[in-house]
Amino acid sequence: MKHIQAEIISVGTELLLGQIANTNAKWLSQQLASYGINTHYHSVVGDNIDRVVNTFKVAHQRSNVMIVTGGLGPTEDDLTREAFKRISHLPLIEHQPSMRKIKNHFKAQKRKMTLNNKKQARIFEGAKVLMNHSGMAPGMIVNYEHRTWIFLPGVPREMKQIAINQVLPYLQELLGQDMVIRSKLIRTIGIGESHLEAKLKDMIKAQSNPTIALLAQKDGIHIRLTAKERSVKKADELLEQKREIIAHRLGNYIYGYDDQTIEKVIMDIFKRKQQSIAAAESLTGGLFTQKLISVEGASKVIPGSIVCYDHNVKNNILKVSKQTLKQYGSVSQECALEMAKNVTNILNVDYGISFTGEAGPETLEGEQVGTVYICLYHISGKKHVEKLIFTGDRNIVRRRAVLEGLKLLFHFLKVTN
Repeated sequence: MKHIQAEIISVGTELLLGQIANTNAKWLSQQLASYGINTHYHSVVGDNIDRVVNTFKVAHQRSNVMIVTGGLGPTEDDLTREAFKRISHLPLIEHQPSMRKIKNHFKAQKRKMTLNNKKQARIFEGAKVLMNHSGMAPGMIVNYEHRTWIFLPGVPREMKQIAINQVLPYLQELLGQDMVIRSKLIRTIGIGESHLEAKLKDMIKAQSNPTIALLAQKDGIHIRLTAKERSVKKADELLEQKREIIAHRLGNYIYGYDDQTIEKVIMDIFKRKQQSIAAAESLTGGLFTQKLISVEGASKVIPGSIVCYDHNVKNNILKVSKQTLKQYGSVSQECALEMAKNVTNILNVDYGISFTGEAGPETLEGEQVGTVYICLYHISGKKHVEKLIFTGDRNIVRRRAVLEGLKLLFHFLKVTN
């Protein structure tokens, strides 16, 4: 088969109800991509025989390799075999090695095996059996009308074991050539999607290999580069060439690559410079500090922070003057500056950062809901205060304030690095 057009079908009402995440489809797509196999469709269907049959019929018409996960268990709502039998009319037979394994399992557990467990040993006549070393039901590969159907258990542990050891090698042999798909993620911060698209418009329009895709994420806009080649080396060379061009265009908007997070990058800069930071958090209530201390080795950089939600805490613990609170209010540039400066001195660090504002739902001190002040202060006396107005509910405002604080800190550190 020179060209594989794959489709992944996940069977299970629990997926449609959102009771569990469809991690199987994500994992399988990633594995297929690493073998140079394109996944064109993901489908999810509940435990209804007619809907499963219809989903299978559609897949059979538009794809040539179908990977089905789930519906191979012993209960009445496990309908994958029955649905495929309706469209293929292939007979089901009992696979004796699997049946012996199931019986031995119940014997070892000193439990009586119910008759419905026999269902798990049923396979299609002529199928290539995929032994399940982590569970009961075997997988199957069935060739039908010049299409390849691969049936796998829905339990992720079982599915992955069968896929790695048996399915992926089979597909590579079916493909008849060694092709790999490699991706690189470029992470940006402080630039909007439309602005980013404008900067890369000509590259996006002319893209071929590698391809370019913009992904809006909570921590900024990511750029995904994907290259398809006959070797990892050639694919990586294409990715690096494209990455260098994009890096030249975007400059300091780029904070990292692949699995790097903004907090990890910031903490690495602090460690390299042997400097420290503390936060004074009113609006964000510790969310900013939580981000930083999620990074391994954070204690070398951030000795602590002060959550100062109430006026009394700002005054008594953080030493923000009563005059500042009375004259300007807690949601003000003046208060943000005192908070950042004082936390720097109290905790004896190089940098202090403060967050104060009004997240809603009601206004405070006459300030518009969504108003946020962030101040970054250095022991040298250098300071920067930003006023921002965000939309959304209070938790969105708080999260966006944290992200803005990380962006401010990253750019400040890059300039002074």
